[in-house]
Amino acid sequence: MICAAPVRAAPPGGHLSTTDTPVSTRRERTGWYFYDWANSAFSTTVITVFLGPFLTTVTELAAGCRLGADTCDGRVHPLGLSVAAGSYYPYLVSLSVFLTVFVLPVMGAVADRAARKKPLLAATAFTGAAATIAMAFVTGDRYLLGGVLFLIANISGGASIVVYNSFLPRLAGPDDRDKVSSRGWALGYLGGGLLLAANLVVVQSLSVDGDPQRTLDLARWCIVSAGVWWGLFTLLPLLWLREHPGGESGTGGGNVLTDGFRQLGRTLRGIRAYPLTLFFLLAYLVYNDGIQTVIALASQFGTEELHLEQATLILTILIVQFLAFGGALLLGAIAARAGARNTILVSLALWLGVVVAAYFIPERAPTQFMILGAAIGLVLGGSQALSRSLFAQLIPAGKEGEYYGFYEISDKGTSWLGPLLFGLVFQLTASYRLGIVSLVVFFVAGAILLALVPIRRAVVAAGNTPPRTL
Repeated sequence: MICAAPVRAAPPGGHLSTTDTPVSTRRERTGWYFYDWANSAFSTTVITVFLGPFLTTVTELAAGCRLGADTCDGRVHPLGLSVAAGSYYPYLVSLSVFLTVFVLPVMGAVADRAARKKPLLAATAFTGAAATIAMAFVTGDRYLLGGVLFLIANISGGASIVVYNSFLPRLAGPDDRDKVSSRGWALGYLGGGLLLAANLVVVQSLSVDGDPQRTLDLARWCIVSAGVWWGLFTLLPLLWLREHPGGESGTGGGNVLTDGFRQLGRTLRGIRAYPLTLFFLLAYLVYNDGIQTVIALASQFGTEELHLEQATLILTILIVQFLAFGGALLLGAIAARAGARNTILVSLALWLGVVVAAYFIPERAPTQFMILGAAIGLVLGGSQALSRSLFAQLIPAGKEGEYYGFYEISDKGTSWLGPLLFGLVFQLTASYRLGIVSLVVFFVAGAILLALVPIRRAVVAAGNTPPRTL
C-alpha cells in the first residue's frame, strides 16, 4: 500500500480541499478498512441470515402460535394496529427505510459541521452494536423489544456508514480512491463471511432435531455475536484514524446539531448547482436497486422456484461473501487501468448476465445455483466499492458527510423499487423466473444513465481534480 505524500500544507486556520493530495498513513487507512470489517457482521449474520426468521418466530409466539408450528395465522397488535405475525418483520424493514431517509442526510450535515468526526462514528457504531447485543433480552414473546432494537441498530448502522464514508476523500487522492475503497469493501466481505461461517458451524454443531427452542436460542446468540464483533472491531478505526476537518467544520460557533439542520437546508437548495453529481446519483439509484433486489430475493428464488435445500442456500451465501472479497480487489485493480466508470459498466453487464442466467436454471440444480452465486460474488463487492469511490470524486470539498448521506439514501431509501417490480410481475404471472429476469431493466437503464454522465466534467464541476484514469 503506497502512503500518500503531502503536496502542500493547509493554510493557517484553513483546510485541505479535495483537489489536494491528502496526507494519510498506512495505519490510518488500515483503521478505516476495519470499520467495513466491523459493521459487515451486522449485514451478513443479522440481516441476511438470522434476524428475519428469529424475530418472526418470536412474533408468532406473541400471537399465540405454537413454537415449531408449520403455519401460523395469529396476529399481534403493536401500537393498537392489527398485524399478521408473518408481516411484522417486513413492516419493520419498511419503517426502518422510511426513518433512514430522514436521518442520514441530517447525520451527514452534522458530520460536516463537527470539528471531530470520530466521536460521531463512535456514538453511532456503539449505539448500533449495543442494540444488537441487547437482542439477548428478546426472549419469550418480546417481539416489541426486538422490533425497537432492530430499528435502533439498523438506523444507527446507516448513520455510522455516512460518517465512515465521509473519511474517504480525506484519506486518498483522486488516483488512489478506487484502490482504498475496494480494499475496505473487500475486507468487509471477508470479516462478515468469517463470522457468518463460525456462526453456521455453531448452529450445525449444537442444533438438536425436534428442539425448536434450542434453534431459537442459537439464533439469538448468533445475533448477539454480531453486535460484539461490531463493537470490538470499531475500536481499531477509532484508535488509528485521525481527524481531517472539512471545509464546513467548526464554523459558526453554534450547536453542531442545529447547525447541521441549517446546513442541510442550504445543501438542498444548493445541490442544484451540481446537476452532474445528481445525475450520477440517479444512475446509481437505478442500478444499485437492481443489485440490492437480487441480493434480497435470491434466497426466495432458490427456495420457492428452484426448490433448493436450506443447506444449499447457506453455502451459496458463504460463497458470495468470500468471492466478493477477491472480486472487490480484482475490480479495483482493473479500475486502476480502465477507470472506475468503465469497470462499473462491465460489472453491470455481468449483473445482466446473472439475472438472465437465473431464468434458465432448472429446478433442484444446486451446483448451477452455487455457480451463479460465485458470479454474483465476483461482481458484487467491486461494483459497490467503485461506486463509492467514484462518487467521492463528485463531492464538493467540505460536504462529504452531507453528500454521502444522500448517497446512502439512494442505497437504502429506494430499495423498494426492485422488490415492487418483482412482486408485481409475480402477481401477474405467478412466475418467479419472470420476476427475476424483469430486473434486467435496472441494469440496462442504470448502465445507460451512467454511460451518459460526463464524469471528468462532473469532477471538475464539483471543484475537484480528476484522476488520471476515469
